[in-house]
Amino acid sequence: MQFGRYFEEFEVGAVYKHWPGKTVTEYDDHLFCLITMNHHPLHLDAHYAGETTDFGKNVVVGNYIYSLLLGMSVADVSGKAIANLEVESLRHIKPTFHGDTIYGETEVLDKTESRSKDDRGVVYVETKGYKQDGTVVCVFRRKVMVPKRSYGEARGGEQPGRPEPKV
Repeated sequence: MQFGRYFEEFEVGAVYKHWPGKTVTEYDDHLFCLITMNHHPLHLDAHYAGETTDFGKNVVVGNYIYSLLLGMSVADVSGKAIANLEVESLRHIKPTFHGDTIYGETEVLDKTESRSKDDRGVVYVETKGYKQDGTVVCVFRRKVMVPKRSYGEARGGEQPGRPEPKV
C-alpha cells in the first residue's frame, strides 16, 4: 500500500480521492473541543445551540473538520513529506453537524523543484472536504515539501526505519 508520494509521482491536475470517509460523532466534536480548550457553547451546549442559533443544533468545530481532512490526505499526499511548509488559505464554507460523514479529495495545483537541494521539491495542493450529500464544507490550500525518489532510497526506501522481526 502506498503511503505518500515522491516528488516525481505528483502530476499537476491530478486529483486524489481520499478513502474512507469519516462520520463525525458528538464524541469526536466534544473531545476535540475539550482537548483544544475551545469551550464555545455552539459546539458543546445543545440547549444553547438549539435555543439561540440559526442552526438549531450544535455545529462541529471547524478546526476538527480541517484536521480530519488533513489526516485523510496523508496517505495520498504527505505521507513521505519532509515538511508541511504553509497553509495558504483555509475556508469553512458550510457547517457540519453531528452525524454528517466527511469525504475529501486533493488536487495538485503546482509543483516546483527545490532551488537549494536537488533531492526534493514543493507540491502545492488544494483539499476539499464535503458531506455525504456533496455539500462542500471546507477548502484549504497548502504547500508540502516532498522528497524525490533519490532522497527516499538514500534513507531506507519505502519503509525507512522498519525493523526486521527477530526469530
